Amino acid sequence: MRIEKTIGAVDIGSFRIAAMIAGLTADGELVVLGSGHRAAEGIRRGYVTDMDAATHAIRDAIERAERAADTQVDSVWIGCGNAGLMSEIREIDLEVGGRRIDQDDIEYLMSDAREQIIPPAGAPRVVLHAQPAHYILDGAHGVANPRGLHAERLAVAVHVMEAETGPLRNLMEAVQNAHLNVEGVVGAGIATGHACLSEEERELGVALVDFGAEVTHVSVYVGGVLVGMAVLPYGSGDITDAIASAFGVRRTQAERLKCVYGSAIASPTDHRERIPLGHVGERGGADSAETILRADLVAVINSQLARWTQDVAATLKSLGFITGRGGNGRQIVLTGGGGELAGLADYMQQSLAKPVRTGAAPKMSGLPEAHATPGFASLSGLILYAAADPLDIRTSAGGWQTASRFARMTMPARLMRAIREYF
Repeated sequence: MRIEKTIGAVDIGSFRIAAMIAGLTADGELVVLGSGHRAAEGIRRGYVTDMDAATHAIRDAIERAERAADTQVDSVWIGCGNAGLMSEIREIDLEVGGRRIDQDDIEYLMSDAREQIIPPAGAPRVVLHAQPAHYILDGAHGVANPRGLHAERLAVAVHVMEAETGPLRNLMEAVQNAHLNVEGVVGAGIATGHACLSEEERELGVALVDFGAEVTHVSVYVGGVLVGMAVLPYGSGDITDAIASAFGVRRTQAERLKCVYGSAIASPTDHRERIPLGHVGERGGADSAETILRADLVAVINSQLARWTQDVAATLKSLGFITGRGGNGRQIVLTGGGGELAGLADYMQQSLAKPVRTGAAPKMSGLPEAHATPGFASLSGLILYAAADPLDIRTSAGGWQTASRFARMTMPARLMRAIREYF
């Protein structure tokens, strides 16, 4: 295969840091060349807390991917899991006066939107994404292409995702200290949505819940675009901590209990099944004789999940996605490392009274089976986002300098421009 372009991505999570290198062939096929991951260090709930440790972990993860791919990358796309993420839809309008809308009006509207949305240098927040959702003609939403239509007012609805400048700079500096250039930063929810959601799901409306180790990202898609997202400071690691506290074991043992024996759904045999606690004795050896009832483990997990599902339901409601019977929400897609807990999708479906499925990255050529799980969906989503290169008004509005508004353009000027364009 002839690789036309190489794409590198690093997903900086609180539990692990994963890297992937993919290539675009001449036929447009995306091929995974290599991937690798390691335990995260210096990251706490999506924020960099130790620059040296985070840099070392990032460098180690990308080197593992480079060895697997037998190639090196100089720049990578990175995912932003927290950093004070905020998402909203903003509308910018333009007076048209009832005439037919042409390309100049659209470009001017995009330029005006860019000036209103992009904060000045030195602002406490920075824009990660500014993607047009749809156009609005005289209050009518859902217009895909207004060119050639008549209207009094033309508006564009832009999905804007912002992050705090300081934490984002720390994240980028940790990557740059690992001798890598930052090709772009992708906010949580957008990368995972590219990996787990189909185009039809995004069009009809869907909620995406990314259950990570220390944070949970809740996103809502309507009309094909992300219309809102929120970050909850709670993850599957909090369930691990509750297990460690309840049974007096270390976090590594608690994580093993959760992954091997844990479940979100109780079964009739749980009160008869005893599982080894694996408590570490004074000499460091495992005492496998000590056991607990599996029902006690499931009870601890359920007590934490009850709180988590309540927070998720409240967040979805604030984003306009109503759960429960009769709500406007259609479907919920569960992903992330925490989403691999046995029975969690069924538990959410019972609690939220909505269809819930587990989402993972789509099949890609060369993708290892170990990295095709929900826990690595955001990593694959970074590669898919970079390959798709979606429209962003921060870059698309740059061509407005050569255009003018209809009311200010004389007929000779319009004639000369038409000659230059078509002849």
